[in-house]
Amino acid sequence: GSPISAEERRLRDKKHLDDITAARLPPLHHSPAKLLPIEESIAIQIQQKEAYEEMQAKLAAQKLAERLNIKMLRFEPEGEASIQYREVRDED
Repeated sequence: GSPISAEERRLRDKKHLDDITAARLPPLHHSPAKLLPIEESIAIQIQQKEAYEEMQAKLAAQKLAERLNIKMLRFEPEGEASIQYREVRDED
């Protein structure tokens, strides 16, 4: 056979792929990968780990509260109850 160019081969392979499947790769919405200095990479990983652990702690507290039937109510020390207590009422 006659040798074909890389462009022709790519088009032929693409047509073949179109013939055998309708699957398509999703469009790339993110910027391409970039190299980071090791210090920046470590800082990002530490930040992500802390955020993950915080989220895990909140989830664990929520599950524990649900299991123990504890209702977390909003605490307002200067809320409605203290306003009612402070109202001055005339006894007459």
